[in-house]
Amino acid sequence: MNVNTDEKKINTISPATAYLNRDLSWIEFNRRVLSEAQDPENPLIERAKFLAIVSSNLDEFISVRVAGIQDQIRAGYTKKDFTGYTPSGLYKRLSKRVSKIVADQYRAFKDISRSLHKEGIVFVDYEDLTPAQELSIEEYYRDIIFPVLTPMAVDQSRPFPLVHSQFIYLAVVLTRKNSQEEDPYFAILQIPSNLPRCIPLPHRSNSKKRQFVFIEDVIRHHIQTLFSGYDPVAVNEFRLTRNSDLTIDEEGAEDLLEEIEKELRKRRRGIPARLEVQKGIHPYALEQLQAEFELEDFMFEIEGPLDLGFLRSFASSLKGFSYLNYPPVEPLYPAEFEENEDFFEVLSERDVLVYHPYESFDAMADFIIQASEDEQVMAIKMTLYRVSGKSPLIAALANAAESGKQVTVVVELKARFDEERNIAWARKLEQSGCHVVYGLVGLKTHAKVTLIVRQEGSELRRYVHVGTGNYNDSTAKAYTDLSLFTANHEIGLDASELFNQMTGYSANYNWNSFIVAPTNMSLSLQKLILREADHAAAGRPARIIAKMNSLSNQEVIDYLYSAAQAGVSIDLIVRGVCCLRPGIEGLSERITVRSIVDRFLEHSRIYYFENGGDPEVYLSSADWMTRNLTRRIELMCPVKDSGIRDQIVKILDLSLMDNVKSSFLQPNGYYERIDDKKAPLRSQFAAMDVTRWKGSRALPSPTKHS
Repeated sequence: MNVNTDEKKINTISPATAYLNRDLSWIEFNRRVLSEAQDPENPLIERAKFLAIVSSNLDEFISVRVAGIQDQIRAGYTKKDFTGYTPSGLYKRLSKRVSKIVADQYRAFKDISRSLHKEGIVFVDYEDLTPAQELSIEEYYRDIIFPVLTPMAVDQSRPFPLVHSQFIYLAVVLTRKNSQEEDPYFAILQIPSNLPRCIPLPHRSNSKKRQFVFIEDVIRHHIQTLFSGYDPVAVNEFRLTRNSDLTIDEEGAEDLLEEIEKELRKRRRGIPARLEVQKGIHPYALEQLQAEFELEDFMFEIEGPLDLGFLRSFASSLKGFSYLNYPPVEPLYPAEFEENEDFFEVLSERDVLVYHPYESFDAMADFIIQASEDEQVMAIKMTLYRVSGKSPLIAALANAAESGKQVTVVVELKARFDEERNIAWARKLEQSGCHVVYGLVGLKTHAKVTLIVRQEGSELRRYVHVGTGNYNDSTAKAYTDLSLFTANHEIGLDASELFNQMTGYSANYNWNSFIVAPTNMSLSLQKLILREADHAAAGRPARIIAKMNSLSNQEVIDYLYSAAQAGVSIDLIVRGVCCLRPGIEGLSERITVRSIVDRFLEHSRIYYFENGGDPEVYLSSADWMTRNLTRRIELMCPVKDSGIRDQIVKILDLSLMDNVKSSFLQPNGYYERIDDKKAPLRSQFAAMDVTRWKGSRALPSPTKHS
């Protein structure tokens, strides 16, 4: 890569025609998720799960992105972003888009509820309970629910209590019995989150029908038991979403762990960002809520149960309805390690690629377990960003440290919404004797890399794992990700240096293979893209295929535009946000952007550069977003083994041939499904046949695939 980037001039482009807004693009992504909930071709319970994902996605989006825009408006910030929006202009557009998607979300809920009813899964109104069911629920309320309820009055002597973000509450309007007072009384009540949202009703042993009543309906019906001497005028649900972003003074923090714990406590009191209320809420209750939370907009009247996120756990709890789910997928144990259980022996001869969830994450756990028990292993170093609640890796790392090995773990405490869990893991690892490092000031450690140093004869040999996804055995069953195991010498040297930079003082290193953010990733991407432009100009094969979660960095987009104008064919597979606008004449007509939303969450980051007929393939932890390139420690690792490169090319090709779950980004910013009249190919289902990408069966070369 000897291209001088200063010699290449990026055209000056109007934001109105060249770029799509990141937040509006995110809304379109969530709409694609919603379309899976609306699709009658999908199994019914899977549709309910997609609807839950829409709800939880919106919660995070509003608590972080929308709340951030609200902060900018309060601060009087009026500057336009690179897509041409001021905070206030974007806020108005988002308000309309979110309102529309919420309305569509609840229409989908009604449709799914009707379909569930036909299958014998019924949400019952309290008024429709049979006498036997009512007797059972009254007993459940008395014994289980009532003891944990805490009514909280709001009056002159008792100020409005703290309302926690994203919990469901009841707003209760009351009058005193036998009193002539005109002013009503007001109280709130938190719905217990540690009890089932949907309470199962008694059913005959031979009946397939399953009936449920919502806990908030049960409490509403029994509200009188909490306010003796008062008459309830109205009982309505509400739910508040607060600003959940953390503001951490890393420079001034003496102890980062303590600083984050302090900020987590502040998160509970974040500025209100959204208020959801039950449709038809009593005017006095609404007046009290709006006065307390000071929210005039981003308030939604909901006709249906608040927080449809409950559908995920509810759907998973249903027994006897497996035919309404996708058939279970049993991940295969990677054949390379199944034939020879000695990881080090296998990797001394060849690299190994593992494709999750089609191949088992157990291989990663076994790799660490073997290293922890191997007497020749001297050191284990690992990054942890998001880890499951019962991770086998934690126990293996602790065991290794307790057996005397040097174990270093870089734990990212700032992984959003996983901060508390990561703090707990960090303390457990420290107690077992691991060296725990909390990353670098001002940067999140997002790279997924493990280094094992092993004494082999008179030499030390390095074994490396690089992944596109987190070291999380739970998400590895639901996300598509790639794992590369290698003993390549150059990669091993770079892995050692990367850990040295994360744990100590090290700089000005000339990487052998790795491309690392924030040091050289941005510049390296520019060079890789411009090299393709040079190949195209010289008439050599030139193509870029990039698979990622999000693309929002303006500089990268501009270089892609420049390469496309030079004749490079560019296929982008971007699951979520994409700020690049394809199909603009004279700018991006050689660029296609598709998004695949299907059973599994597309999560792998793969970057392919044709390089004049000598292709290069990289696996990465980084999306092409400004935060990944400038504010995170990220990694791009080249795939050196030609056989594994071929496997990855086949995986990319499956995505490019998907004509069932692919949506194509149009120049106007919206996505469309396109019927290409070819035989249906669903890439995720095709990948379940491991021979499609790992076996001998050949797929078309990406340079020939249109």
